[in-house]
Amino acid sequence: MAESAAEAPAESGSSGDLGACAVERGVAPIKPRYLTTKEQFHEFLESRGQEKPSLDTDAGNAYGSDLVEPAAKRIRLEDGQPEEGPKEEEAELEEQPEAQKRARGQNKGRPHVKPTQYDKNRLCPSLVQESAAKCFFGDDCRFLHDVSCYLKTKPADLGPRCVLFETYGRCPYGVTCRFAGAHLGPEGQNLVRDTAVQAPPVRNVLDKALQQQLRKRKIHFERAEQALCQLGKGHLSGPTPSATDPKVPGTASAPQQDNCDTKQTPLGPGTGTPPSSPVQTCGPLTDEDIVRLRSCEKKRLDISGKLYLAPLTTCGNLPFRRICKHYGADVTCGEMAVCTNLLQGKMSEWALLKRHQCEDIFGVQLEGPFPDTMTKCAELLNRTIEVDFVDVNVGCPIDLVYKKGGGCALMNRSAKLQQIVCGMNQVLDVPLTVKIRTGVQERVNLAHQLLPELRDWGAAMVTLHGRSREQRYTRLADWQYIKQCVAAASPMPLFGNGDILSYEDANRAMQTGVAGIMIGRGALLKPWLFTEIKEQRHWDISSSERLDILQDFTHYGLEHWGSDTQGVEKTRRFLLEWLSFLCRYVPVGLLERLPQKINERPPYYLGRDYLETLMASQKAADWIRISEMLLGPVPPNFVFLPKHKANAYK
Repeated sequence: MAESAAEAPAESGSSGDLGACAVERGVAPIKPRYLTTKEQFHEFLESRGQEKPSLDTDAGNAYGSDLVEPAAKRIRLEDGQPEEGPKEEEAELEEQPEAQKRARGQNKGRPHVKPTQYDKNRLCPSLVQESAAKCFFGDDCRFLHDVSCYLKTKPADLGPRCVLFETYGRCPYGVTCRFAGAHLGPEGQNLVRDTAVQAPPVRNVLDKALQQQLRKRKIHFERAEQALCQLGKGHLSGPTPSATDPKVPGTASAPQQDNCDTKQTPLGPGTGTPPSSPVQTCGPLTDEDIVRLRSCEKKRLDISGKLYLAPLTTCGNLPFRRICKHYGADVTCGEMAVCTNLLQGKMSEWALLKRHQCEDIFGVQLEGPFPDTMTKCAELLNRTIEVDFVDVNVGCPIDLVYKKGGGCALMNRSAKLQQIVCGMNQVLDVPLTVKIRTGVQERVNLAHQLLPELRDWGAAMVTLHGRSREQRYTRLADWQYIKQCVAAASPMPLFGNGDILSYEDANRAMQTGVAGIMIGRGALLKPWLFTEIKEQRHWDISSSERLDILQDFTHYGLEHWGSDTQGVEKTRRFLLEWLSFLCRYVPVGLLERLPQKINERPPYYLGRDYLETLMASQKAADWIRISEMLLGPVPPNFVFLPKHKANAYK
């Protein structure tokens, strides 16, 4: 989760009222004729916009009073403090009321309204799926079985067109679809076109049988146990000895085989996988079944010079990755997944591993503080999913992960990190990569010492985010230090990450000698950044084109999460989280100088049309208005707060 979307940056200047001529440090330089004040900005949106929807929502008044962005979240530039000085800033903080002091950091107390709460009278899945068999639970089923009763309480359709029906000729959600009028017959039957095609399957889906085995702890991790046994004896690197190869019936045991190896369950006859493995094979044994790959025989990860989309928590979901792939991203990675949750078979965690067919180079990122769980999880994924690489998260800065010894904390726990990398590398048949930061403390860099060790432990590639954990986003990424680390990592490829928002930034980054660049927040602000880098140009994208991108996202979201009430509201939630970043983009035609810097927050400005102005709003209520353009009205009592308070202030 190196580029965490949950940790919104504080890399901006104040967003208070701006006059037509005033320019503050840390604020994007917009042409004076477009600048306005906060009052005029919101007055324009309310007066020029269409009639404001009557929303029973607390999103617009989430903070109670008109709060400017807290001074503590203003950018500390490379040369030190803001112009007013640290003493004045501290005095301002003391004078602020208690509510203002709390308006920074994560919204840990924000309301978590699940999409299921918006659809209380739910139809039984057996009727939705039009199954020939009766409901398994019979009279004890807690869902409705009367379609006519369901239709009486079902909310009105959100639109006349169903994306799934238009794309594939059949909507699998039937009467529960919020766009059901497009494909329901006169008697309420679900229509199917003659030219209906099967939707392409999403890969890396958790199998129900595997989930039951994981929950009952019936999966045996033979390769992981053998690797951990060796690590406990001090065999930390080098090719896997023959004693760790799976035993085949009819073959003699190794003469020097120790006790920890003899405890492992041998393979069943005629199979190349353990009996507990969810992947069953048939036919005669081949060399691929009984001979383990050595590290030097693994498939190479050749992505040098490619554009790598960072694993982004919350916002880096599958529909967003499809958007980035459309605009030129070469390599994608799933959101950070916690290894213990995967081993417990949690559906929400396994959903982070799903892969769309357009993702030709795809990896997953694992987080965990202990070698045993990380190694077992790596073996589990090696058996069950299709990926091109597995990434170890050694860069997550959030307290929830750090205090448990994971993420950035592993940079100070080199012995544990060594066991994790060596253990996972032994059980994986795909390359292992690592994502790190410069260090934990702000002026104590550790990456240059860690990179040669990671190379020796078997890492195929390392990505370095040019900030420390303590620093977060309050300073610019240190690309000079990344340049020094390139030599320390050689010949292992090193990717650089941090503050890339234009093709000029990408060109300067490549001049440091890195093998490639990873893009995180830059892709959230403008996903067409990949196109700009490949075509070496600034794209003055119009507001209608940006709305088309959002519409594509909602279509992908409905396809991925569903077109029923749950799917629509889940799509809306992720759209709103993304809009909390998109509002910080300043159109090219409005800038006095190019390019926009990622540490410059836009002042209040009036765009070239109403939609461009609306997209620049930093109020959650205006983001909800944009979502209603695409997904229809929000449900009653709808509440939304972004994950970070600084992402929506008035």
